[in-house]
Amino acid sequence: MKNRMIKYILLFLVVTNTTITASSQTSFVELQKTSMRGADVFDRMEDSVKKQFEAKKLNWPPQTMYIRSFKYDRQMEVWVKNNQKEPFKLFKTYKVCMQSGAIGPKRIEGDFQVPEGFYCINEFNPNSNYHLSLGLNYPNASDKILSDSTRPGSAIYIHGNCVSTGCIPISDIPIEEVFIIASNVKARGQDFIPVHVYPVRYNEKKSMDYLNETTKDKVAIHDFAVNLKAAYDYFEQKKELPLIMVNKKGQYIVE
Repeated sequence: MKNRMIKYILLFLVVTNTTITASSQTSFVELQKTSMRGADVFDRMEDSVKKQFEAKKLNWPPQTMYIRSFKYDRQMEVWVKNNQKEPFKLFKTYKVCMQSGAIGPKRIEGDFQVPEGFYCINEFNPNSNYHLSLGLNYPNASDKILSDSTRPGSAIYIHGNCVSTGCIPISDIPIEEVFIIASNVKARGQDFIPVHVYPVRYNEKKSMDYLNETTKDKVAIHDFAVNLKAAYDYFEQKKELPLIMVNKKGQYIVE
């Protein structure tokens, strides 16, 4: 196993429990509140999010958060848990209100494609032109190998409003909820919030029929979708995140 891992580029690991002080637990949330819009969002919405967690018997604030999105199905899920020993539990499924591009990964700037693959949140913007936004680390290790070497594209976000040229818009109230949850888990020590973007829900017949029909003459896109399914299946079975790596060809390796 050790020799095998040397062959791969590590994409990311699920963040483990981190011991942090009470002051550092609140510092990142307070930072978001230094923005006028951020302060307004937390003042209006944080209590509502907390009550929703309580209604679903989920601890607030959670320690760990995981997001997965399905392009064809236009849905985005938020999963949470409070310690590394328990499985993830679904908090809510949000509607993706606008979709650009088609089935298949993003490969070049200006293709209007929503990326497909395994990412993490690397930016919090409470002053976004699209209300609030959470940036994804596109291009990731796989994209850097498989996408255009000079113009792979950038600036991919989960955001408010309802427009898209490759992002994941969920409208304003939903992004307020997701932004508040993400800010709180980052304050508790989760520096890398994973975001998995899939072409379809693999357990939905209608979605799989669409995928198969759309990619029947596109072998590379079909094989890429099948490659992603390994991580989907792992999570569906265990409600835990797999270890995901990238080999020298840009293919995901799911352990």
